[in-house]
Amino acid sequence: MDSKEMGKLGEDIAAKYLQNKGYQILERNFPRKVSRFLKSEIDVIVKKGDIISFVEVKTSKENPSFFPEEKVNFKKKRKLIRSAESWLLKRKIPLDSKWQIDIIAIEIDLQSKKPKISHFENVLSSEVI
Repeated sequence: MDSKEMGKLGEDIAAKYLQNKGYQILERNFPRKVSRFLKSEIDVIVKKGDIISFVEVKTSKENPSFFPEEKVNFKKKRKLIRSAESWLLKRKIPLDSKWQIDIIAIEIDLQSKKPKISHFENVLSSEVI
């Protein structure tokens, strides 16, 4: 399984996980064109109650010394914020509405095919930005 397939699998697992937790899926793989050559993407956009969550999904093969959520660094968080704002503006939703950035880290055991899911809620929110 290559990294693209692994990422798609992780996003599918995350979407199902979120639905089971009562979130409404608003959109998946929202692209934001940054330049002619570069685009940024939000993996899953969900809503629960009055809070919109922009979810970054990181998937990896199970490895006790690697944590997929560590791949979301400061630079990636800035891109996520800009993409979230772009999504809100495109849908004419005020930027001061309640929204947050979540990370879902998925580790897949290739033997059993069972995922271990860690959901980090509100790593960045509209209240801090």
